[in-house]
Amino acid sequence: MAEDPKIGRREFLTVAGAAAAALTPASLAEAQQAQPVPSPAAVSATPPVDEPLLTLSATEHAFFVAAADTLIPADELSPSGSDCGVANFIDRQLAGAYGTGARLYRQGPFTKGKAEQGYQLPLTPREFFRAGVASANEFTRKVYGKDFDRLNEEQRIAALKTMEAGKAEFAGFTSAMFFNALLQITMEGFFADPMYGGNRDMASWKMVGYPGLPATYRHDIKKYFGKVYDKPPRSIADFS
Repeated sequence: MAEDPKIGRREFLTVAGAAAAALTPASLAEAQQAQPVPSPAAVSATPPVDEPLLTLSATEHAFFVAAADTLIPADELSPSGSDCGVANFIDRQLAGAYGTGARLYRQGPFTKGKAEQGYQLPLTPREFFRAGVASANEFTRKVYGKDFDRLNEEQRIAALKTMEAGKAEFAGFTSAMFFNALLQITMEGFFADPMYGGNRDMASWKMVGYPGLPATYRHDIKKYFGKVYDKPPRSIADFS
């Protein structure tokens, strides 16, 4: 995270580039070079529609909304993380196969591993985030007297920086591990296809100039050679 008092969008996108590359085809890099930074009018979002929570409690949902808006504040580039549906994306992911650890080997033994060995906890991702949110709120109550979502912007930034540095006391795992997982799933919710609940109105795709699902552009090579690719992005749902 940036050392500036506010978490800058540019700094966030520097980190987020790796996640975007994992979620999109190689054409993303070319599209980013071709597209100019959009105007505020180009990144306006439809007001969020409340959806029933699938697995998150109200307290957990409030945490993820506050965290998403701290990591991705609204500015001239895009709406805030929660307005883009990041918390909704996280709820869906944790309610599904990812949240239940469907692809994780969970027979143990669960010994402390090295960083390069990856995830080594006996918890499913849903259990991990439940424990992490509880520890994060316990930490902010000790320091600020309030749950994370009730802190002001400056306090939320300071709290996240402390977690990122591994200096917040968490039960069962480090606060740095929780922060890194939180940042990763927030980036995924911001850049993933809208059909998964985040990236509402394809705001992040419009911001970076990513054209969306179509992977073949041979018909547009001559038309757009040396020009801005101005077609709107398209989601998987647009082809269903």
